Amino acid sequence: MKNVPTIGMIVFLWVVSFGCGEPEGPDFRPGGGGGSPGGNQNWLIPEAEVFDGGPGKDGIPALNEPLFVDADEIDYLSDEDLVLGYAVDGQAKAYPHKILDWHEIINDEVANTSLAVIYCPLTGTGIGWDREVSAGKTTFGVSGLLYNTNVIPYDRLTDSNWSQMRFEAVNGDLIGEKPEVISLIETSWSTWKEIYPDTRVVSRETGHNRNYSNYPYGDYKTNHSSLLFPVSKSDNRLPAKERVLGIMKGANAKVYPLNRFAGETQLIADNFQGSPIVVIGSKDANILVALNRELPDGTELELVLAGEANNPWLLKDQEGNRWNLFGKAVSGPREGESLEAIPQMMGFWFSWPPFFEGIEIYE
Repeated sequence: MKNVPTIGMIVFLWVVSFGCGEPEGPDFRPGGGGGSPGGNQNWLIPEAEVFDGGPGKDGIPALNEPLFVDADEIDYLSDEDLVLGYAVDGQAKAYPHKILDWHEIINDEVANTSLAVIYCPLTGTGIGWDREVSAGKTTFGVSGLLYNTNVIPYDRLTDSNWSQMRFEAVNGDLIGEKPEVISLIETSWSTWKEIYPDTRVVSRETGHNRNYSNYPYGDYKTNHSSLLFPVSKSDNRLPAKERVLGIMKGANAKVYPLNRFAGETQLIADNFQGSPIVVIGSKDANILVALNRELPDGTELELVLAGEANNPWLLKDQEGNRWNLFGKAVSGPREGESLEAIPQMMGFWFSWPPFFEGIEIYE
């Protein structure tokens, strides 16, 4: 499955993608590793497997304080385009892949949440981190380094390097620290608008010269044999680029392939690491979400679709509560309560085995 391109191939890819806006090609080091971390040279991961992606530190510019517009003002997204969405305290925001493919990190504020949206185009994984770390509130940038072809963000407060899929700082002053994870929902633009019609969306007026209509990695998303950098472990139980929802608890993970949710919306009751969960999914709507079914008081919920025409994605339980897809009770006797969050994100199948030993696949 490993297919590491030549330097010439990668340079060509970047030149075509950036055009005259970014005239200088990258200086990749395939087969080398280590990059240019600077500062503390101790790593929690094998330093020889840390690759310099080429553009350099901040060569892929993270967005800070991005401009948002209403959904009806957006003209660069089609209904099937993917977005990462977050909603809290009456605010909903969408972070389109078309923006994240070029910037990878968006530092934002949503209600009282200091949110960093961390997305890796090479592994297809997107997650939210709280920007409050032990050293204070920070923003994250793109270090230019990769581990198992997955993005390594750095925090601008201490210059520590973090691994997205390990969920921890792997180098620097904050080594070993884990961020507070904020699970996002990845779905199509049409589905997100259906759930949150009043959503705000990142504008393509970013202050950077990028062609947001152009995907910068060619056929990468659909070519199962194409990886730009090596991974430490491969697993052929699924096609490499098949999209799956991964849920995590410590060193354990389980994935749910989107293809298993063909047709109408399905709810699957399951157990993960001793916890009862439910997975809601629809390939047609391009959405997969996992929720914990057990409340802090030990009550195990029986969740089904509420069947409400104005919000077909609400769930109801045996107590008469209505729950949204972020696990918050929006009506009923438990209104305002939240289910314990399950760290989760969508991603390409190949990206999971290198990070999680003995990973399960839902059949």
